[in-house]
Amino acid sequence: MAFKAKLGGALLAAVMSTTALSGAYAADDTIKVGVLHSLSGTMAISETTLKDVMLMLIEEQNKKGGLLGKKLEAVVVDPASDWPLFAEKARQLISQDKVAAVFGCWTSSSRKSVLPVFEELNSILFYPVQYEGEESSRNIFYTGAAPNQQAIPAVDYLADNEGVKRWVLEGTDYVYPQTTNKILKAYLMSKGVAESDILINYTPFGFSDWQTEVSKIKSFGSAGKKTAVVSTINGDANVPFYKELGNQGIKAKDIPVVAFSVGEEELAGLDTKPLVGHLAAWNYFQSVDAPINAEFIKEWKTFTKNPKRVTNDPMEAAYIGFNAWVKAVEAAGTTKTDAVLDAIIGVSVPNLSGGYATVMPNHHITKPVLIGEIQADGQFDIVQQTAQVVGDEWSDYLPDSKNLISDWRKPMSCGNFNVASGKCGGKGM
Repeated sequence: MAFKAKLGGALLAAVMSTTALSGAYAADDTIKVGVLHSLSGTMAISETTLKDVMLMLIEEQNKKGGLLGKKLEAVVVDPASDWPLFAEKARQLISQDKVAAVFGCWTSSSRKSVLPVFEELNSILFYPVQYEGEESSRNIFYTGAAPNQQAIPAVDYLADNEGVKRWVLEGTDYVYPQTTNKILKAYLMSKGVAESDILINYTPFGFSDWQTEVSKIKSFGSAGKKTAVVSTINGDANVPFYKELGNQGIKAKDIPVVAFSVGEEELAGLDTKPLVGHLAAWNYFQSVDAPINAEFIKEWKTFTKNPKRVTNDPMEAAYIGFNAWVKAVEAAGTTKTDAVLDAIIGVSVPNLSGGYATVMPNHHITKPVLIGEIQADGQFDIVQQTAQVVGDEWSDYLPDSKNLISDWRKPMSCGNFNVASGKCGGKGM
């Protein structure tokens, strides 16, 4: 009996071991990808689409055979427009769900919330939205526009083509608008604009009572100089802002508005007829005339089963970031962070304008800058497109950053190298 008991125990142990191994093998056959976007709260109007496009990209990659012979699996979490919750969800994705990389965040507040988590746990975040610069992390790829790829070209367009002399910098009260407007103010003043011709104003997330604020804009624009609004308003506050512009009869020919956070998705919920002629500056519009874009739009409408779903710039940034990650993983032969970080610099993948985006040593990408006019159907007529622009992580117009560069290649591997002193400033931010 003792012998049988021993044998039974050995058999049971062997079975349990085999079961554990088969479970590990099953897990090894899947590469998990984190999707960290707000599906509720004030930013859901913008971020839900990015969750959807990530699911489409992962599905399309699996149809091609997956990655490294393994199936990709999306792990979706909802940080609910709550910036501290972004950090908690990021830690969950990396530590518990064991994702190979994360695609997510919209606001700079959410990105700054998760940044220490990605650095501590040595994981990778692909951030697909325009931002204020003044940051470079070894663990983050900034696939949206830096200020020199969006904000500064937009101001130049208004000055050169609209003769704008007076500027309203209108934003949501958080880090992206504040830092972008700091850069824009310094840039405008370097071009000879008087400080009295620059009005800066901030309102909270979700702000809805725009009557007084729009009246201030109207008043500021009545001084006899051509005036424009540079809008860094984010999230669902854009809907009542544009409605109030229409209510107060502010037309593009009088006071044009150029927005950095309003695209096709945000306009889908508006009556755009009163907004015709107002502008947006992005690096992609759905109206781009390129075969690759037509195919992408077709895939998107098929995936969502909704012929009315629109595409937008952050979707293209997510598309570029995802494909660059796939290409780097294939080159590295592994999803391990350090190997992917080494392999991804210099990787080029198609953008949706018919060109290519290249991942630069500063973890930013090359992008064309497009200025678009709002049309009655909620699309944009592209009135200007530049050649490829390299994202500048540190602004040339701020005293504390004008001498800084970022280069994450070895042996430098520094995010804030001071070219004047010849020293790295430390951690890289």
